[in-house]
Amino acid sequence: MQFLSAILARVALSLYFCTVFNRAIKGMYQLGIDIGSTTIKMALLKVLSNQVLSDQGQSTKEVVATAYERHNAAPAVVGKEMLKRMLESVEMGEEISIAITGSVGMGYASRLGVPFVQEVVAAAEVVKQLYPEVHTLVDIGGEDSKMIFFEPGRVPDMRMNGNCAGGTGAFIDQTATLLGVDVTEINGLAAQAEHVYPIASRCGVFSKTDIQNLISRSVSKADIAASMLNAVSMQVVSALARGTEILPKVLLCGGPFAYIPELRKHLQKAINVSEEDIVVPEHSQFVPAIGTALLSTKGQSTKYDISHARTLFDNTDDKTADLTHTLPPLFGSEEEYKEWLKDKNLTPTLSIREGASPLCGKGREVRYFLGVDSGSTTTKIVLLDEEGRLAYKDYSYNNGNSYNAFLSAMQRMNEVMGGDIEIAGSCSTGYGEQLLKTAFSLDYGIVETMAHFTAAKSMVTEVSFILDIGGQDMKAIFVENGSIRRIEINEACSSGCGSFIMTFAKQLGYEVGEFAHMATLAQHPYDLGTRCTVFMNSKVKQAMREGAKIDDIAAGFSYSVIKNCLYKVLKLQSFDQLGEHIMVQGGTFRNHSVVRALEILTGKDVQFSPIPELMGAYGCALYAMRQFRTIDVSGE
Repeated sequence: MQFLSAILARVALSLYFCTVFNRAIKGMYQLGIDIGSTTIKMALLKVLSNQVLSDQGQSTKEVVATAYERHNAAPAVVGKEMLKRMLESVEMGEEISIAITGSVGMGYASRLGVPFVQEVVAAAEVVKQLYPEVHTLVDIGGEDSKMIFFEPGRVPDMRMNGNCAGGTGAFIDQTATLLGVDVTEINGLAAQAEHVYPIASRCGVFSKTDIQNLISRSVSKADIAASMLNAVSMQVVSALARGTEILPKVLLCGGPFAYIPELRKHLQKAINVSEEDIVVPEHSQFVPAIGTALLSTKGQSTKYDISHARTLFDNTDDKTADLTHTLPPLFGSEEEYKEWLKDKNLTPTLSIREGASPLCGKGREVRYFLGVDSGSTTTKIVLLDEEGRLAYKDYSYNNGNSYNAFLSAMQRMNEVMGGDIEIAGSCSTGYGEQLLKTAFSLDYGIVETMAHFTAAKSMVTEVSFILDIGGQDMKAIFVENGSIRRIEINEACSSGCGSFIMTFAKQLGYEVGEFAHMATLAQHPYDLGTRCTVFMNSKVKQAMREGAKIDDIAAGFSYSVIKNCLYKVLKLQSFDQLGEHIMVQGGTFRNHSVVRALEILTGKDVQFSPIPELMGAYGCALYAMRQFRTIDVSGE
């Protein structure tokens, strides 16, 4: 309200003088466009100058329009529509100056011939012109954070975070995903919190471990939400202040501060200032865009007439530009992809039927064998009949409670199977192996590598290498002469795992299935390298600045997953170490573009089952069946 009050006061004063001297108000507009990694923000200012006082340079500026939209990796398409809507009420013949800022904005500024303003400089300009009483500015965006210290007579001390997502909006989005809530619910949850727990905020990878631990301990979503906001605040202060005293008044800006008032409270507590010392502008999420508009008339600025400005984005698009970091396409066409799938079908090894087994109704008792893979985030169960055919399967999220997840899965299975079946053998594996085995008196428990090895060998008898990639972990099994020779697993890093792709798909506005299919048809996959989830943000921004299409970025992630595995986890010297019979498993390989990337990079043929995400549970069910047959044959 302080922001609007000051503006309205100046407008009123200007209008008063114009009335007294009976002279017209001449209007000129300034537009700031902030193109970030995920959103476009625009702020339109009208400059009202009294002609009588124009020789004294007296004027006032009013924010007359703002716009905020996600661009889903198509800034030109979205920007074109936003610009037309924003300027449609401005009269023809008016003049407008335009400048661009943002992490993706530099490339578009160059292509459009529009001045570029560094976003920290833009934010500083807002304080300089509109909030001279402010000593410290704190800005939290989607993937970056900034802190600016103002001292009279000195150049502002401007600081930005590095390539780490800790202390940013992306960190908040990630927590919402882990909690299974929309990010808009975070503020309401945090307001109900009773306790705050420590969460590592320096890296999205380490924070997942802390948050998953809190979820498994049945800590309330409200307490986790508040703990996360506290972690974001502490990270911003420690990473950017670095011992410098944060003096009031403190201006807070950026989307997270605008939409999550509870975040403001946690930061206020972290920097130990009173509520009166906090300034939150009415348009806090548009501060860089407003600052860019204010600076649009400086230096080598260009003035446009409104008709030209409305078509600014018409001369560019989001087609692939002259990309310098591309990889071979995964498939040449949709037809080639379909032909490839025909050769990968291992369905004949299974008779997948959800519901009653084909043996039911044959006039004899049917025995079933249950396999359970209780992971850190999901629970998978498989039920086989005594001929090894898949009678039932189930995949569900744990929501922090492995026991209840399995119990619910069994209830669903009983409803489908009729409830009156004989389970002759059962086996569990994974994160909750011992818990479920003890709580539900399951017959066996085996380590995950043995479960995956058993499943793979049942489908590819001469398997030489098994790669299992789940949501947050990776296992590589080297097989020699039918036995496991070596096992490799990833460390505390989620790059190269399913959540790696899922996180970025959601961030770019796509469902993971749609994102995966787009990757298979990309003709210019962008080489994103093998950087971790956090550092990958800057690589995606670079791709977007260069004009990479969303399908090229999606395909780049598929390559990145496999490159991370081959070069960072396995550190292979030669692909001959993999042998000639490669089998892949895990939910990540439901994304066929990842399978194909492995083939292209290694030059080898790769096999996968129609149920890659259930292979751990399938291996457990096979193990239980074989143990039963061994006992049955021996008569024990």
